[in-house]
Amino acid sequence: MSGREGGKKKPLKQPKKDSKDMDEDDAAFKAKQKAQQKAMEDAKAKAAKGGPLGVGGIKKSGKK
Repeated sequence: MSGREGGKKKPLKQPKKDSKDMDEDDAAFKAKQKAQQKAMEDAKAKAAKGGPLGVGGIKKSGKK
């Protein structure tokens, strides 16, 4: 009796895909994504420092 006969078979390894050439549209899209990611990281850093987003809220009146 073999130990693994009834078990799940391993799939064959797939050949590595060739890196396709990027055209101008792909390069522009990647550059735009990088710029958006950098802007998001800058905004997160600014918010972490206690920027203008940390001010405000519901104001309570002095009456009880």
